[in-house]
Formats: sequence, C-alpha cells, structure tokens
Amino acid sequence: MKTISLEELLEAGCHFGHQVQRANPKAREFIFEARDGIHIIDLEKTKEGLEDAANFLKEVARKNGKLLVVGTKRQAQEILRDERKKIDEVDGHNMYFVTKRWIGGTLSNFQEVAKNFKKLKDLKEKLQDKHARATYTKKEVSKWDKERAKLESFYGGIGDMTDAPAAIFIIDTHNEHVAAGEALKMRVPTVGITDTNSDPMIISYPIPANDDAVGSLRLITSYIIDAWLEGNKLKGEEAKKAEAAKQKEEKKAAEKEKKTEEKSVEKLAEKPKVKKESK
Repeated sequence: MKTISLEELLEAGCHFGHQVQRANPKAREFIFEARDGIHIIDLEKTKEGLEDAANFLKEVARKNGKLLVVGTKRQAQEILRDERKKIDEVDGHNMYFVTKRWIGGTLSNFQEVAKNFKKLKDLKEKLQDKHARATYTKKEVSKWDKERAKLESFYGGIGDMTDAPAAIFIIDTHNEHVAAGEALKMRVPTVGITDTNSDPMIISYPIPANDDAVGSLRLITSYIIDAWLEGNKLKGEEAKKAEAAKQKEEKKAAEKEKKTEEKSVEKLAEKPKVKKESK
C-alpha cells in the first residue's frame, strides 16, 4: 500500500475544518489551531487515522469480508461513481454502495429491508420478460418501471448484499449519523471521515479531515478503495496458493498410494509357488 504524505493532504485541503462555533467538543484532539474563526485539522492525525483505517479494511478484504460504502452528499456521489468503475472490474470485490439515501433499518432490521431487494429483482425480471409484459397494459408496465426506478435509486448499490457487512466506510459521519448510529448499535466496525463538527467517538476508525472539499474527499476515498482492492488481491493470491498446496498434497497422496500398490504387486510376484505332490 502506497504511503500518503502530509503535502498531499495539505494540497487536497484536508486540513480545513468548520467554523469554531460549530465544533464538536469530542473532536478537540484532532484540531491543530483556530485561524480566522476556522478550525485547522492536525494533518499528522489525519495521516495516522487514514493509514490505520486503510490497514484495517485491507485486512477485512483479505478475509473475504463485505464493505458497505455510504456517501449520499452531492460531492461524494460523483467521486463514488468514478471509484465504482475500478471496483466493478474486480471479481468478488465484496463492496456495496449507498449513494442516494440511507434507509433506516438497513443494518438494524436487515431481513426486513432485504425484502425490497427481492422486490427489485422480481421487477427487473418482469420488465425483461417480453411474454410477461405482453399480458399487461402499457400503464401497468409503466407503473412497474417507475417502481423499479425508485427501488433502484435506494437499493441498487446493495441489492445483491445477502447479509450485514463486515465493515462500513462513511463519507461525512455528521451527515450520515443515522448510519453511524445503526452500525454502533449492531457492532459493525466503521471507518469514517470526521470533520470538526462530527463525533469521532462513535466511529471505530475516524479519519479527521475536511468532509466538504472535493479534493479532500477524492484523495481519502481513493486511498481507502485502493487499500480494499489490495486486500482483495491478497485474498486471491492466498486462495491460489491454498489451491496449489491442496493439489500438491493430493498429487503426493496419489503417488504414495500408487507406490504402495506397486509394492503389493511386487510382493505377490515374488511369493514362491507351492508345488503339488504327485500321487
């Protein structure tokens, strides 16, 4: 995993916090100073938090865990669209996205929310089936399509998720406080960008940084996604090694069995024949 420098964080504007009067007292340890009524974030803490978070998620990916990325603010949506292109090219990436709106109960009542996943899947299948569509009016089919579009906007990025994720990456934990609260309640580890108005205590791996500037969000999100992909790559390499080791053991066992059979045949061949006594 590449090393990120303080200069990169500075150039991306990660150090700009919110106005002093909007600060969360629990974020005090991440604040370097106040300048012109604006809090300046300690980039040493940003770097440390980002690298800790990346290492954690890299390990989760290596262990074949699932990651749910939550970013519904306008700046985050554009960035996540770009990042998803990288992710979609990787098989078994185990990453899911919420970019429209967090639906309450996604974690705390997953089985109930998952019913909408099935509903979305069924609607897609019905709309793709020409024979099924032909038995209904255009108005009914149009109604299906509108419902599909609505469900797609809410669940399109998580529709294939079969169970709760192993971790969540939250862009702007203050804005996504409902998601952060559900994760805390359900004991799902969280990684999150925590600006000076956020509560870093509810996040497992807080990354103190500007959560409004596009440069800051893009740098941090890209770093996190790359860490995940690196862990995913390690998972694949380890799986190949495990498979190669298994095949090697199977080959060794087969050769051993073959030698045992050959020795048995040799012993039978060496056994002297008993002559029959003449009468």
